[in-house]
Amino acid sequence: MMFQVVSSLLLLSLFSVGQGNSKSLISVSNGGEWGEWGPAEYCPDGSRARGFSLMLVKTHGVSENTALTAIRLYCVIEIDDQNATLIQSTEGRWGPWTSPIWCLHGNLIAFSLRVEHRLGHGAEIDIATANIQFMCSDKQNFLSFLPPVGSGEEWSPTCRFGICGIRTKVGSPHGHGDDPVLSDVQFTCCAN
Repeated sequence: MMFQVVSSLLLLSLFSVGQGNSKSLISVSNGGEWGEWGPAEYCPDGSRARGFSLMLVKTHGVSENTALTAIRLYCVIEIDDQNATLIQSTEGRWGPWTSPIWCLHGNLIAFSLRVEHRLGHGAEIDIATANIQFMCSDKQNFLSFLPPVGSGEEWSPTCRFGICGIRTKVGSPHGHGDDPVLSDVQFTCCAN
């Protein structure tokens, strides 16, 4: 009897993996450690992320540069690229949104972050995500609003069927004049 129960559970678990019911996350190891993870948001069933836009803010330190405060994904169904659904997780308070950037062919499948130490107010060292770059499923298009991240940055694993969800980590202000910025991000792969 015990053998039948174990066999049945094993078959059920193999069936659920084969059907793609588990949600896998992709991430990179150079994200910042500070901040709180926001809630995950997902593309509607049958759609995938094909484009993105960024909320950017100027940061002040040793030199002025740009930090990300939020990321939006644009989810579309393959046959209807005109009707995009926006999804995003937690965002910072400041900065304008960029115009959407789209994969010409296929969907977003992987990403790379540039995370920089910046000298914050009061000589504290903060970590801010300065740029994100995405790979499209044709593996020939690499999308970035700012200059490309560069060859030295780590790439995430790829999502076989595309990216379908997002979760961001945003830090709280640490003091006067300090803006909350995005310190890390995870994306959810489409199940099929």
